[in-house]
Amino acid sequence: QKPSDRLHGAYIIFFLLGIGSLLPWNFFITAKHYWMYKLQNCSDQAGPAGQAASDLRDFFESYISIASTVPSVLCLIGNFLLVNKVPASIRILSSLFIMLAVFLVITVLVKVDTSAWTTPFFALTIGCVVVVSSASTVFTSSILDLSSHFPMKNLQALVSGQAMGGTISAIASVIDLAAAADVTDSALAYFLTADIFIVICIMVYLLLPRLEYSSQKESPPLATVPPNSFAEDEAEPGGTTNTSFLAKSTGIPPLRPILQKTALLGFCLFYVFFISIIIFPSLSSNIESVSKSSGSLWSTKYFAPLTSFLLYNFADWCGRQITAWIQAPGPKSKLLPALVLLRTIFLPLFILSNYQPRAHIWMVVFNQDIYPVVFTALLGLSNGYLGTLVIIYGPKIVPKELAEAAGVAMTFYLMLGLAVGSACSVLIVHLV
Repeated sequence: QKPSDRLHGAYIIFFLLGIGSLLPWNFFITAKHYWMYKLQNCSDQAGPAGQAASDLRDFFESYISIASTVPSVLCLIGNFLLVNKVPASIRILSSLFIMLAVFLVITVLVKVDTSAWTTPFFALTIGCVVVVSSASTVFTSSILDLSSHFPMKNLQALVSGQAMGGTISAIASVIDLAAAADVTDSALAYFLTADIFIVICIMVYLLLPRLEYSSQKESPPLATVPPNSFAEDEAEPGGTTNTSFLAKSTGIPPLRPILQKTALLGFCLFYVFFISIIIFPSLSSNIESVSKSSGSLWSTKYFAPLTSFLLYNFADWCGRQITAWIQAPGPKSKLLPALVLLRTIFLPLFILSNYQPRAHIWMVVFNQDIYPVVFTALLGLSNGYLGTLVIIYGPKIVPKELAEAAGVAMTFYLMLGLAVGSACSVLIVHLV
């Protein structure tokens, strides 16, 4: 008899692990007020030092995007090569402990006066971003591999949790910003929240193999259970399962058939995140309220945290949730790539909003606060819906014995889109 998921324990664990998989990156980019405070100490000085600090501050989000995505692509390739050689439990736990160690360093640096070494602090921060993002990539792709051993609803929990990670970090940022009078007190509480949540992820992952739902008598360890071994009625009718393939194989999965089958979906996934990372957070978080001169708390303190970070992440989460009920257009529909390409229109919409500082394009067409709010909501909603749809389709259009490796390949397309998009975001921010 198939074990049941008592009290939805496994679903909740995958949801929490989903939150943890993207939480580090979200906590880095959402702490905008803290990074601006740390990097502005010598920006008022005359000469090269002040100019350098000003550049670091104005283009900080773009630098973070590059530092977090480019190394992640390399780590993803490594993870693909190791997917059948290193147990998932080792990859997952080691990446979680690395993330925890780096975030503890970031937390300690909050109360350290870095005004005399702003540029070295920036370099150290970027180094931390590289390490955390690399570990986070290994963790995310390994958790995706692991979810392929469970019914589809657990993958849905994982994807929803990833979007909720951004929402939680944005909510934590707003609460800390409102509760703490001092920027460093706010940042300390904020990064401690991240530390605690990574510890929670470690605890719930160690709990997962102990659930009856995750193990049966004489079954192999959790990290090597073949996919669909606990498949429920969600399996495709008439489908055949070659469960011995992944359980016994220790080589590198065949790449060519996977790439051939997933080429169009891979492009869609690449382009969805390519457009999203160009705009968020580099462009969207620098759009200011048109009534900033009034000095109100809304226009000066809360506009960017609420209208950029919180709204985008909540809309992204809503888009991902919708895929649980609606999955259209289909994987072979021509409407899917058309909708993906249509998102290109977001670029001029955000550039022509009240983005500051502007160096070349002085025209502001959308000079009311409601415009960036609507644009951000649509950007997040379409990112969540279309991106999740493509990720779900990827493993379904290949033979079942290649589904796990196809999931890793889809993650590679995603990270490649983020890497190329983050590089382009630096160029676009400088052109504006």
